[in-house]
Amino acid sequence: MYGLRPANGRENPLMRVCIFGAGAIGTHVGARLCAAGQAEVSIVARGPLLEAVRKNGLTLQSNGQEINGKPHAASDDPATLGKHDIVIAALKAHTLPAVASTLEQLLAPQGIAVFPLNGLTWWWRHGGKGKREALPLLDPERDLWNRLREHAIGCVVYSPNVVVSPAVVRHVGGDRYVFGEPGNEKTARVHTIADLFNAAGLPADVSPDIRAEILRKYVSNVWSNPLGALTRLNQGQITNDPDMKQVAACLMRETLAVAAAMGWDLRGEIDVEKQLSRPAAPGPSAPSAPPIPPSMLQDVLADRSLEVEAHLGQLQVFAREHGVAVPTIDVVLPLLRGLDQSLRRKTSR
Repeated sequence: MYGLRPANGRENPLMRVCIFGAGAIGTHVGARLCAAGQAEVSIVARGPLLEAVRKNGLTLQSNGQEINGKPHAASDDPATLGKHDIVIAALKAHTLPAVASTLEQLLAPQGIAVFPLNGLTWWWRHGGKGKREALPLLDPERDLWNRLREHAIGCVVYSPNVVVSPAVVRHVGGDRYVFGEPGNEKTARVHTIADLFNAAGLPADVSPDIRAEILRKYVSNVWSNPLGALTRLNQGQITNDPDMKQVAACLMRETLAVAAAMGWDLRGEIDVEKQLSRPAAPGPSAPSAPPIPPSMLQDVLADRSLEVEAHLGQLQVFAREHGVAVPTIDVVLPLLRGLDQSLRRKTSR
């Protein structure tokens, strides 16, 4: 391990890791970490999920294998869990601002806060080029920026997962995690988290430009998540429909144009037509498994609110700042916001 001072003060101690949010990714990562015994893992959860974690631990069904891990502690009261070397905030982007102070309290003074988010991230303007300021759409009160920006590590996840039942997830296909400092430095702490993941069987790399990595994944998610949520179709069903495929292509091209205007021109490496023509197979190791729905479609099916601003709203803001026309995004974004409003009304009844 590279240099993080463990929070528990013991000789040769395990790193103390807290997973805040044992959903699809949180359960996958937690199960691997617990089963490998590479860290002392705590889980923040509540309700039936907390009961399931305490009774059965975390279970990962991955490409025909089942992995179970029992965390060191699980609680719905983060204050009882102490300080941690690493906090993995496995939450949806729009739920993060409300728990900024809690995440801060869970961290040791030199602790790492890892944000495995889809879409654009609240810390985008920390450590990078250009303006250094909070993004109001993603961090309205600047709580994340003020409390956590110096602790933040970026994380891009290439791992399709779906919750089967509380504390049980199914994973099909690839599994890869890319970490990076907001300032792209090669620090000890970013190698620490990558080493920990690799030791637990979670293949990890460190990126020299984490924003470029975020954008590479984002170009694919920018159509599959919003269109999946709006239509309740998975990726293969969308790309098999010529009209829907055209909308997806427009969303990708507009995103690439905005990224290029911001300084990350990926148009030479990302072929829109080629990406949209790939078969949506679950992978050679589990060819008969059903495809994993996009995360935003999973939220719609579960009547949960949506990560609208991280997926499209902030992109539109960046487009306006750089004078890039995004007519398809300008249509899809209001529709997605309307869907989110209806889901919020439904869950508030």
